[in-house]
Amino acid sequence: MNTFLLLLNIIGLLVLIGVLYVMHRKKVSFSKRVFTGLGLGIGFGLILQFAYGPHSEVLLASVPWFNLVGVGYVKLLQMIVMPLVFISILAAFTKVTIGKNFGKMAGSILGILIGTTAIAAVIGISITLLFGLDASEIVQGEAELARGASIEERSEGVVDRALPEQILDLLPANPFLDFTGARSTSTIGVVIFAAFLGFAYLTVNRKEPESAAIVKKGIDAVYALIMGVVRIVLRLTPYGILAIIARTVATSDFGAIYSLGKFVLASYVALGIMFIIHLIIITISGLNPLTYVKKAGAALLFAFTSRSSAGTLPLNINTQTNRLGVPDGIANFAGSFGLSIGQNGCAGIYPAMLAVMIAPTVGQPIDAQFIITLIVIVAISSFGVAGVGGGATFAAILVLSALNLPIALAGLLISVEPLIDMGRTAVNVSGSMTAGVTTAKVSGELDTEIYNGSIEEQTVEA
Repeated sequence: MNTFLLLLNIIGLLVLIGVLYVMHRKKVSFSKRVFTGLGLGIGFGLILQFAYGPHSEVLLASVPWFNLVGVGYVKLLQMIVMPLVFISILAAFTKVTIGKNFGKMAGSILGILIGTTAIAAVIGISITLLFGLDASEIVQGEAELARGASIEERSEGVVDRALPEQILDLLPANPFLDFTGARSTSTIGVVIFAAFLGFAYLTVNRKEPESAAIVKKGIDAVYALIMGVVRIVLRLTPYGILAIIARTVATSDFGAIYSLGKFVLASYVALGIMFIIHLIIITISGLNPLTYVKKAGAALLFAFTSRSSAGTLPLNINTQTNRLGVPDGIANFAGSFGLSIGQNGCAGIYPAMLAVMIAPTVGQPIDAQFIITLIVIVAISSFGVAGVGGGATFAAILVLSALNLPIALAGLLISVEPLIDMGRTAVNVSGSMTAGVTTAKVSGELDTEIYNGSIEEQTVEA
């Protein structure tokens, strides 16, 4: 390996980081710095791709240094997810309004998340049929066969779980364990624990107002401290996006993407239509969809580049509260539930497309009965996925197994999985933000002055 070239790559990354830092010192807006980071990352990644090739020794040696910035940033975001969710929801209860409207709020958020996932399934089915996608046309190499075997192994003990068991897994038997993120449903567990403490606070406030005042003062102090940490971490967003997208572009296998280009194109058409559905829902609720796009853009861009809904959560919540005018409680519930329930991209479009592609390989006709069954299963599984680990792979396992389709064929798309997962994650996050904004508007709790205010005067990092 050429050490000089490795150092050159690292220096190149540091120079681009320096450019973003200069923009920060010159008070360039957060959104402009984020999109500049994206552009610089794409350009730098393409240079590395064409200079070395995606599998070169020099490039592979450079990846850990890129990860130091990109993955390091994602880890910092993940660090603040649990404290942010917990204290924000608990603080929302001290404002009383969430206690009065908790049932309606939670029902609205869950209804939108699961309902849009059913719509996502319809879109996935329609686009797959329109493009004529068929799993039998995809060549299975060693990587695909290995991935298929891995999926079958991971599916053991998953497909036999009943929905009530999956729902039980949401409950926090040990909330302190959930604070460590040890379970796939830990975030939901923390939400439930915070809600119980919130209702307990309301009871104390009625019976012992003096004690409640002390509790509220402590909660407000901790909330201010956690939000200070959030703001510090979010300032690093442009640098994180730069490093993540540069690494992604530099190491992408464009040959594999080209060979499966039809599926990639179909996937992004379906994801694009689903995003338009989100904008239609925003419009129906009486809000300007273009304002939503403009103000949610930075959060959705980070979701796209990082492929991490959990990592995007702090940015998601701050965007909802500081730019879209959603109250803290609603923003946190929508963002947190959206991590595991009703993911439009991963649990809606993706398993629906796979099922329609795979069904003909085993002689299953794509008739009305199959389509209706598939939509219902996708909608139900989008809720149950949280109890078994979440993500597109487990959503596919649940749906394919429920339809008696071969699970191993879900590994056919391993070579383009990262590229598609970028779009899926962005749509997942948009779905949760749509649920938050719509619920706040319908309940009359949306601050329309913030929603319609100038983006130049708003920031998620101030």
